[in-house]
Amino acid sequence: MGCHTASWLCAPAAAASTGSSEFYKSTTIFCCINSPADSSQPSSLVSTGSSSRRRYNPGRNRPLDQPREVARHWIDSDHPFPSQETFRVVSYNILADRNAFKYRDLYPNVPFSYMKWDHRRRLMCNEIIGWNPDIVCLQEVDKYVDFVSILEKEGYAGSYKLDALGTLFRLLEGESIEFKQYGLRDNVAQLSVFERQMCEDESRKLLIGNIHVLYNPSRGDVKLGQIRFLSSRARFLAEKWGNVPVVLAGDFNITPQSAVYQFLSSSKLNIMLYDRRELSGQRNCRPAQVFDIEREISSSLILMDRLSKGCWTGEEVKVATGNADCHVAVLPLKLKSSYATVKSSTRTRGFDGEPLATSYHSKFLGTVDYLWYSDGVVPTRVLDTLPIDILRGLGGLPCREVGSDHLALVCEFAFTPNKEEGNSTTCMATSDVTFPASEEDDNGTLM
Repeated sequence: MGCHTASWLCAPAAAASTGSSEFYKSTTIFCCINSPADSSQPSSLVSTGSSSRRRYNPGRNRPLDQPREVARHWIDSDHPFPSQETFRVVSYNILADRNAFKYRDLYPNVPFSYMKWDHRRRLMCNEIIGWNPDIVCLQEVDKYVDFVSILEKEGYAGSYKLDALGTLFRLLEGESIEFKQYGLRDNVAQLSVFERQMCEDESRKLLIGNIHVLYNPSRGDVKLGQIRFLSSRARFLAEKWGNVPVVLAGDFNITPQSAVYQFLSSSKLNIMLYDRRELSGQRNCRPAQVFDIEREISSSLILMDRLSKGCWTGEEVKVATGNADCHVAVLPLKLKSSYATVKSSTRTRGFDGEPLATSYHSKFLGTVDYLWYSDGVVPTRVLDTLPIDILRGLGGLPCREVGSDHLALVCEFAFTPNKEEGNSTTCMATSDVTFPASEEDDNGTLM
């Protein structure tokens, strides 16, 4: 879906211009800087007690007041890391209000009242505040002021409060990426380097990335190019600040069974082994396919499509790998998926360990949202997603209890012992890549 994102104390990219057929694109990052007791203060006033907010808050894991059928539960890692120095990250595609009504055909089973922004905003803000995160990475943010006005009251600082530096996290450097400048379509992303004061004479640094990858299922080359470029910039900033650990959040618009997911998890992909139109895996996730209603028919159509559309042009190869003569795309980071690392039951997880679904509307039921991490941090617990049978009973998202067509991902991370901050990068440099202009294709209406 849309591509505007938001995150932790980092200014969001300017709202990208959108044509008549495009989704809204935005990213935003919020960071909590005040303790709960001081949440009534303006965000520019930082409590002297804020440094202990995340380490010793007894109400941190308070449950949300949710109906049983949509209740979500914390899953602890099988190998808990013995560290009190943890931080919690939320990644949430909140469904831009503009998209919710422009693409109303995606939500035929959702009552009009549940699509209204005031209803959805209230649900999502209550949800975010209830999970008590340190970092909030949002995608599809077209009403930033509405969100910041609520989150600031709870002690969070957003993009317009860069001068409001707290004692818990401090912004060291930020970068907004507009992929259009590199011929990679009209999407945006953000990178922010933060420093956390651990004790009086010790601090740790962390790089947070937030992205909403191109939606179009047919443009696997552009998806690879966007992810590769973001990772290249993340590697550059991570090395600049001493090989700091990296967490990449967002809606990646790829499924766990896809070639692009393999690229992220293995850091390498020979693109010539795949049809670019099938790289994202999105075509196999219509609700009827997931519920086994159309599986046999769809499989034969996909096979025919692969046989007839498997060719790559030189420009597509260059977009995907950075070099028209190179058929292997390389990711300049070594990453793992937090949800795949923290195991759960088969009611909510697939064979790969990823959630069975993080998004659900009339044309899609599957997982596209992820929290990736590098060495230097480890996931200690995640908020599990909803079982497929519960989602099927809801008939689609949003609903009375969930304000978006995506489920929020929430992960608690711990810093690992400081060994010159981390070893998050590979030996392959691709940060100085230039990209050709990318032409619209037949499916350009889906961004």
